[in-house]
Amino acid sequence: MHVFLGITGASGAPYAARLLRGFADAGATVGVAASASAGEVIAWEVYRDRTIPSEQAVERFVAEFGGPAATLYGERDWFAPYASGSAKVDAYVVCPCSMATCGTIASSSQANLIHRAASVALKERRRLILVPRE
Repeated sequence: MHVFLGITGASGAPYAARLLRGFADAGATVGVAASASAGEVIAWEVYRDRTIPSEQAVERFVAEFGGPAATLYGERDWFAPYASGSAKVDAYVVCPCSMATCGTIASSSQANLIHRAASVALKERRRLILVPRE
């Protein structure tokens, strides 16, 4: 199974941690993109340390919970495979999903890879799961 996991800045980073670990334990390969706000939330909710820079928090999080099954992509990486409908992806998940991200996806706007991947999922009629937290 091949999954895309988008992590936004909504409260709920522990849910993303459990989901990422579950995918890895199930043998799935996971592409992960996290917003800058997600890194701040991860630093606090998972590591209880607001001094960890956002990017470092995300890198640590993906390595710790996803291990070698997970690949981290930059928030603005428009060349990531998930930005194209030709990528073979079984499911797209945004967890946690801020209401701003829900609205952006609903309006077909695309400010980052998370939005673009969700738009691809909708366009290609693939499974898209949003986990709103606000």
